[in-house]
Amino acid sequence: MSSNAYRQLEQRFARMGAIAEATGMLHWDMAAVMPEGGHDSRAEQLATLNVIGHEMLTAPEMADLLELAGDGGLDDWQRANLHEMKRIHGHATALRPDLVEALTRARAACEKTWRAARPAGDFALVLPQLQALLDLTRESAQAKAAKLGLSPYDALMDEFEPGARAVDIDPVFADYASFLPEFLGQVLERQKQQGAAVAPKGPFSIASQKALGERLMAAIGFDFNHGRLDTSLHPFCGGTPDDVRITTRYNEDQFADALMGVVHETGHAMYERGLPKEWRRQPVGQARGMALHESQSLIVEMQAARSAAFCRFLSPILNEVYPGNEAAFAPDNLARFYTMVEPGFIRVSADEVTYPAHVILRYRLEQALIGGDLKLKDLPGAWNAGMKELLGLTVTNDREGCLQDIHWFDGAFGYFPCYSLGAMNAAQFFDAALRDVPEIPAAIERGDFSPLIGWLLQHVHGRGSSLTTPEIVKAATGQPLDAGIFRRHLERRYLGQG
Repeated sequence: MSSNAYRQLEQRFARMGAIAEATGMLHWDMAAVMPEGGHDSRAEQLATLNVIGHEMLTAPEMADLLELAGDGGLDDWQRANLHEMKRIHGHATALRPDLVEALTRARAACEKTWRAARPAGDFALVLPQLQALLDLTRESAQAKAAKLGLSPYDALMDEFEPGARAVDIDPVFADYASFLPEFLGQVLERQKQQGAAVAPKGPFSIASQKALGERLMAAIGFDFNHGRLDTSLHPFCGGTPDDVRITTRYNEDQFADALMGVVHETGHAMYERGLPKEWRRQPVGQARGMALHESQSLIVEMQAARSAAFCRFLSPILNEVYPGNEAAFAPDNLARFYTMVEPGFIRVSADEVTYPAHVILRYRLEQALIGGDLKLKDLPGAWNAGMKELLGLTVTNDREGCLQDIHWFDGAFGYFPCYSLGAMNAAQFFDAALRDVPEIPAAIERGDFSPLIGWLLQHVHGRGSSLTTPEIVKAATGQPLDAGIFRRHLERRYLGQG
């Protein structure tokens, strides 16, 4: 009976996986190409599909099948799949169907208003919708906390990074927050002594930027038969492993943000494409978690695409596409340009040194919002005070402040810690990859990412969710996550130490 129960579970999760893929494509369409007038209809579609998926997952017979399946007679991948089924089922059964539907509608309504509020820098415009969404998110967090035996915030984080706990993250972030001021001062002083890098001069047409982005996507290994590049208000990677959709946004005055946004999202895309095909639409075949997902985007963008080797590859391409910028596009200058450290307001444009501070700020604020220690109306002031404390910056408008990211306005509370955990994982993966495959830098200089992507495919992508994140990190690198590797990487790159 156990094998029959397991087979039934695989069939059911395959159907639910197809529904999840459909909602993913609808979300991409809504962000990239859907006309504004289609919003209400799309919200109804998403709410209906989410409720159907939730009802399938929480059907009374699911609990019986999960119990009957056991793990006897299953191989390692099947046992891991069953474990993930039970984890997902535990999250789902904590929520009532009407709460799932209400959350979906609230997310759609809040995101729609945010798209108008962000350009206007008008937090008050979106405040009512965000308050409604936050109230529902807190209700969801409390229900999951009671079911899973976690704190409400940990229950939210567990959706994005299974096993992530504030008690483990707090000391890591506190350590970086104390490390940053002195280190940042040393880096800025070193840059001052070196003199400013030559900045390229535009304008840079959107068409040329998109063509350049697609050229780099191809070099990294992106398969355009299984994906595409589009434009959205906030860069993201979505779709499905067999149809990956990535987006960026453009500024004709400078191309660096859009280009690195494309490279970053391509890292996400390569992870999705590398997931085990034989486990499509099964929990074990999905990405392990968002800390690992962010590590795969950051290993491509930060570790590889800001390296001296990559700059030597990129230099002649940029000279070809944007002639007249020879000094700016010289490899050494390009490397300085792409590793320039300057505290700024916008997270997605932040340099590698100050980026964690952006994440720490959001982590602290969303903990306070979920815990009830910060009222939503006071969020802009708390944000601005945090930016002053962490980076010494005075925020002048909410567009550069608490409105800049889509995450909270789409209900993704508990996601932000994954970014800095991902950066630390990325440094450790890259360090191990270079030890195992020393020719990676030389290959990147030729525009050949296949040695790096091949290593990631073997050690990360192809594992899916067959192991936990700590197990994947240890198996790939030989040791548990060590934040010191990330700090040593920063010291080498930005201070020339080691």
